[in-house]
Amino acid sequence: MEITKAEIASAAAAQNASTQELMGSEILVKALQAEGVQYIWGYPGGAVLYIYDALYKQDTIQHVLVRHEQAAVHAADGYARATGDVGVALVTSGPGVTNAITGIATAYMDSIPMVIVTGQVPTAAIGLDAFQECDTVGITRPIVKHNFLVKDARDLAMTMKKAFHIARTGRPGPVVVDIPKDVSFKKVPYEGYPQSVEMRSYNPARKGHGGQIRKALNLLLSAKRPYIYTGGGVLLGNATQELRTLVDMLGYPVTNTLMGLGAYPASDRKFLGMPGMHGTVEANNAMQNCDVLLAVGARFDDRVIGNPKHFAQNDRKIIHVDIDPSSISKRVKVDIPIVGDVKEVLTELIAMIRETTTRPDAGALAAWWDTIEGWRERDCLKYDMGSPDVIKPQYVVETLWNMTKDADTYVTSDVGQHQMWAAQYYRFDEPRRWINSGGLGTMGVGIPYAMGIKLAKPQSEVFCITGEGSVQMNIQELSTCLQYNTPIKICALNNRYLGMVRQWQEIEYSGRYSHSYMDALPNFVKLAEAYGHVGLLIEHAKDVEPALREARKLKDRTVFLDFRTDPTENVFPMVQAGKGLTEMLLGSEDL
Repeated sequence: MEITKAEIASAAAAQNASTQELMGSEILVKALQAEGVQYIWGYPGGAVLYIYDALYKQDTIQHVLVRHEQAAVHAADGYARATGDVGVALVTSGPGVTNAITGIATAYMDSIPMVIVTGQVPTAAIGLDAFQECDTVGITRPIVKHNFLVKDARDLAMTMKKAFHIARTGRPGPVVVDIPKDVSFKKVPYEGYPQSVEMRSYNPARKGHGGQIRKALNLLLSAKRPYIYTGGGVLLGNATQELRTLVDMLGYPVTNTLMGLGAYPASDRKFLGMPGMHGTVEANNAMQNCDVLLAVGARFDDRVIGNPKHFAQNDRKIIHVDIDPSSISKRVKVDIPIVGDVKEVLTELIAMIRETTTRPDAGALAAWWDTIEGWRERDCLKYDMGSPDVIKPQYVVETLWNMTKDADTYVTSDVGQHQMWAAQYYRFDEPRRWINSGGLGTMGVGIPYAMGIKLAKPQSEVFCITGEGSVQMNIQELSTCLQYNTPIKICALNNRYLGMVRQWQEIEYSGRYSHSYMDALPNFVKLAEAYGHVGLLIEHAKDVEPALREARKLKDRTVFLDFRTDPTENVFPMVQAGKGLTEMLLGSEDL
């Protein structure tokens, strides 16, 4: 039956009647709801007030008001690292954006999925040096996976769909969506949030090349001195179980980088510790002396392999699995590149091992393990407890690990000596429990990371291991902890120095301690109390365990533990800049 013009007109009228007219800010909120966003960390300002008004009118997304925009991005980042979900932050234009830059760059360096919504001056004012204007797209371009400037409210829903898709797929990363004020208040027809998105120019590979995976299998099974080197990509790709299955099937030694700790259990004998600048003797020697190296979700960065020329001295075959083709052969030439999602590639590799009757050379593998055990006997992480009147920072971390290793615990850190001691002495057995800034090395992330995790994991214990230098960079967030009831435990290893700077000055600059001593520190106990929290001062080794026990009992309070630690303690082992991976300093006697 033929449809009449009147019927067509009637149907069109009915459709138009069901199409809502919404402000851009309301479309933004609907997009966030459709993406399942539970928390947004942010700070209001003139350019985003319509967005804040739209948030006020809904009750499914909780906004967390931080005290500085940098902390907003860090908190969303910590949430994303711990959960695997996309973290979301919201800041205003101009200084709101520039304050957020460090957080965005931190997430970019570590490939963390995030969407950062930024306010912008009205479209007609862009480029006219309007109040609180900055070129957000231009400023953030080098430190994001992608960014958008939305000039039409009708494009907002699809732009948000693209932003979340880009942030979470392929090699994850932060995406900035810059929204001019007039776009946020203009009303346009809204026909619903897109169910799917197709981007012709963006199609990240997922499945690895079958032929390359088979080549890798043959090389792995023929190895005499095999080694499995894994990075943060294993955690980001949720491939922890596949990695554990592979390592256990083959019986090969394995190492996790700073960003990959917890991908394989640190308590397992096959784990050799962390590699690199402050890695273990056994991890670094195995990296240098293996004949086949399987690298999974790692990027051979300068802190891991040291001097590339020294690393290349030894003849070895390298298999490199990574989702990002630009990471392969970037610093080290590899023999078998495999571009693909690490979970899918490892799954296929495991299936091929199960199908073949070929097994590793048991005799050669036993001899290789004997060599490794010889290196392990050096016990390179052993330290001298010294006087009972002095607290060794390693002892604080080790005590915390012994007390919490069987609990549901997350550990964040800032950056410096305390970060390395946390990585060395807290033995992570599970993924996404160690949250720190690796690539950018950003001080001040510890408390915001912990806040973000505590909101996501309210029943878990969350500890922030920090230093008296780092912690002051975002210490104002103690106020946020109180307002939003995120009872974290802050362990400050207070040595009165910018410790890692001091260590380098001692070793490389003949003890010229230029501006690395903290001369006017606050009373952290009173400061914590002023923010409404509990503060504890710990000055003797015998009081470390009782203080930690007391802090853990105060489940509903944020506790700041000020541990007065040995100011002369250095992080060992250590590979100096420009040196080879096996040219390690193992203690003060090597200086």
